[in-house]
Amino acid sequence: MADFLVSRATRDKLQEELDKLKIVRRPLIAKALEEARAHGDLKENAEYDAAKQEQGLLEARIRELGDKLSRARILEDENITGEHVSIGCIVTVKDLKTKQEEIYRIVGEEEANFAENKISLRTPIAMGMIGKKVGEKVNIQVPAGLLQYQILKIEVATGA
Repeated sequence: MADFLVSRATRDKLQEELDKLKIVRRPLIAKALEEARAHGDLKENAEYDAAKQEQGLLEARIRELGDKLSRARILEDENITGEHVSIGCIVTVKDLKTKQEEIYRIVGEEEANFAENKISLRTPIAMGMIGKKVGEKVNIQVPAGLLQYQILKIEVATGA
């Protein structure tokens, strides 16, 4: 399995969610199942069915979080120099068609938020810029057409 690249803050947030699911939600669902069983026939017990479904979803999320955390690699621990575009960098580009500057922060999938210009390293834009240096021009094919950028600045991102 591939590494799961995240910031320390996101890793901590995922760990907090996992702990809450195990410590708080699991016992609540177990209690709901116990109460539903007490109502009798399980074949026609909607409360029991709902609690079982909720339990299944909870356990799936616990497994997903456990898997991600077991593969988590903290970006701040990586050797990110800012000499070339990589995950953990903030990249300022100039759109060669519109002449406008845009800033993207390249992050792991869990942290991606396009509204905040945080793009996953798996997006076409990020993949088109990975490995490039300041001054280089890149052509990136996206569903909306061809983007033509020149890389103006590369900074190492800090924090979340």
